[in-house]
Amino acid sequence: MASAGLQAAVAKMRAADVDEVAIETFAHYYRLIEHGETGMIPESVIDPVDMPRLADVEVDPDAAVEALRKTVVIKLNGGLGTSMGMDRAKSLLCVRKGLSFLDIIARQIIHLRKEYDAPLPLLLMNSFRTSGDSLAALARYQELPVAGLPLEFLQNREPKLLLAGLTPVSWERDPDQEWCPPGHGDIYTALRGSGLLDQLIEQGYDRAFVSNSDNLGAVPTPTVAGWFAAGGAPFAIEAVRRTPSDRKGGHFARRKSDGRLILRETAQTLPEDQDALQDLDRHRYMSTNNLWFDLRAMRDALDARGGILGLPLIRNVKTVDPADPSSPEVVQIETAMGAAIEVFPDSTLVEVGRDRFIPVKTTNDLLVLRSDVYDMSAGFVLDQTVEEVPFVDLDAGYYRVVGEFEKRFPDGSPSLKKAAALKVDGDWTFGNSVQIIGDVELSTQGADRVAPGSVLSSGA
Repeated sequence: MASAGLQAAVAKMRAADVDEVAIETFAHYYRLIEHGETGMIPESVIDPVDMPRLADVEVDPDAAVEALRKTVVIKLNGGLGTSMGMDRAKSLLCVRKGLSFLDIIARQIIHLRKEYDAPLPLLLMNSFRTSGDSLAALARYQELPVAGLPLEFLQNREPKLLLAGLTPVSWERDPDQEWCPPGHGDIYTALRGSGLLDQLIEQGYDRAFVSNSDNLGAVPTPTVAGWFAAGGAPFAIEAVRRTPSDRKGGHFARRKSDGRLILRETAQTLPEDQDALQDLDRHRYMSTNNLWFDLRAMRDALDARGGILGLPLIRNVKTVDPADPSSPEVVQIETAMGAAIEVFPDSTLVEVGRDRFIPVKTTNDLLVLRSDVYDMSAGFVLDQTVEEVPFVDLDAGYYRVVGEFEKRFPDGSPSLKKAAALKVDGDWTFGNSVQIIGDVELSTQGADRVAPGSVLSSGA
């Protein structure tokens, strides 16, 4: 007999026409939380991992192109960029030369199709909040849709649960806030529930390449497609070396009990294990969220598990309105798509360069992306022009929200090609053609301005 809270949540989902497979998956995790499951992964049960480097892998060029021709590209596009003050799809943000993330992604795909004579379908996993704007933005690329396939499928949604009692929250001020996405681990449920997984297999595609829409380094190249196809693994993730700025992020490890690769997120790490989490010598690799999976292997795994992949639980406690800390505390049930690495015993990892991992999570990242640290090639691929990407730390009180950030860089990003770090404390507006050299810190108590043409350097 289901508890009253679960019954109410399921009824709410059915009333909203949520897919039945998604409802069953939600119920699975609800019961885990009811029984006290936290999803935590203690340091004592894992070991560090090592892995090969993509740069050392030899891939037959013809086989690589053939692998690309049987690959479908999926971009996670459900985010609104609320942490940057946005209220629409984050991928619509202008990032380079008047082009948004979606513009650049579309042009990358179209270029690759022409260069390698590959169908290379593009699918967006949208949320109910990003679908309309995103499809409207892509309408200008009339050649982008592939016959017989949609441009999108929708991420599922689930009710936020009151921390006290685990019942669905009611929020009349903004009913949309009563719902949340189930994390990007929902991709497998959504692909299966929408029928797209079967459809892709029937149309002759063998594998999927999945990445975040805010990571323009995630390009489906023949080299990586060929490496994955040749290895025969059912599932793989591209990893990068962690740096000091990644100390608080998740990492890969190997579970001692069965030897399987796992992905441990920060939210799954116990307080007493935080030092181990942040030890870059022990846990050296983090996920790019660029992953590859065999479509048939994924279908077989879902079929064998009754449609519920059983990814590790992430129990996220937030407020019902993220912008209102005084609103009631809620539990959001989430899973991470990279955690599927532990579902398949033959999963693998490969270390890639940071050129395949250029995420934009904050306006700090946005400033670097817009700067001369990157050039854009004819294929709309971002080429890093420096050996090390500079560290940028802008005062969150003035730069966190995109609108305020734009006001303070009216003429675009300063030159960061020769910069090691830029730290801005206080309210600074940057003029045109400013150059940062070395390690620069700016501080002001009022509102100040960096004059056009200024050259700011270490110790100056």
